[in-house]
Amino acid sequence: MQEPLLQVSDLKKYFPIKGGVLGKQVGEVKAVDGLSFFVNKGETLGIVGESGCGKSTTGRLILRLLEPTEGKVLFNNQEVTTLSKSELRKLRREMQIIFQDPYASLNPRHTVEKILEEPLIVHGIGDKTERRRRVKEMLEVVGLSSYHAKRYPHQFSGGQRQRIGIAKALMTNPSLIIADEPVSALDVSIQSQVLNLMEDLQKEFGLTYIFIAHDLGVIRHISDRVGVMYLGRIIELADSEKLYTKPLHPYTNALLDAVPIPDPDYKKESTGISGEIPSPSNPPTGCAFHTRCGQCMDICKTTRPEFKEVEEGHYVACHLY
Repeated sequence: MQEPLLQVSDLKKYFPIKGGVLGKQVGEVKAVDGLSFFVNKGETLGIVGESGCGKSTTGRLILRLLEPTEGKVLFNNQEVTTLSKSELRKLRREMQIIFQDPYASLNPRHTVEKILEEPLIVHGIGDKTERRRRVKEMLEVVGLSSYHAKRYPHQFSGGQRQRIGIAKALMTNPSLIIADEPVSALDVSIQSQVLNLMEDLQKEFGLTYIFIAHDLGVIRHISDRVGVMYLGRIIELADSEKLYTKPLHPYTNALLDAVPIPDPDYKKESTGISGEIPSPSNPPTGCAFHTRCGQCMDICKTTRPEFKEVEEGHYVACHLY
């Protein structure tokens, strides 16, 4: 079996809640609460879940854009969480991120050429001529023209801006790209173009993706394996096809049930979820989902279920198994 490119073990991120006159810590938000998973070279791991479940925080923790409270992140057998700033900067060539909002992630005062050149300047790659050539080459790769290099971000549509964001992530030839909801801000007709582009680039450059989204259809289209998150924890992880055809966790079942089917005569039995998502600053004891689960047992209220393999490659954290 091949060595995973990325291994995350027991990753946690707690944000302090401060209150009172002196601004003392009065609690904490458990944004990510004990995640463990691995990503193999060349695959796409999809991470899906409702807003506020900790998906984007997970992506930022892996890149150490946020400092983890606890846990380990091994990338290419290097421990990311203990690296110094200079070592981390070197490693950043290998790990890049595509942000959700192409409007906010590009500097409006810079031309596209300057935006794309920046990673090369930071990492000391090439001279001015080589950098310009690389910029033009990457614009062509993502489906734009080299003459777009002199334009500013506001002169592009949302889909074109996201292509520029993808080109920026590819400038340093990374092996891992974390895509944080890269198509959720785009028109549906443009989403499929950007997803197809990302798949083509993966084949061409041998990329590994962690693809974060809340749209189950998008995740199914692009992912090899899918992890379902709820309140800062992964509660089910399996091959994409297996997860969609035979989900085991009641929450995954409910999520898939909520996907609309484009047929007006189709009557669906709903296993809908009741109630609101609990606050991550005060998560329920035991299984975090027990307050909304129709199959809740007594053990669910007191004991946190172990995240374990119940079939080959199919992991779930649920007392039913």
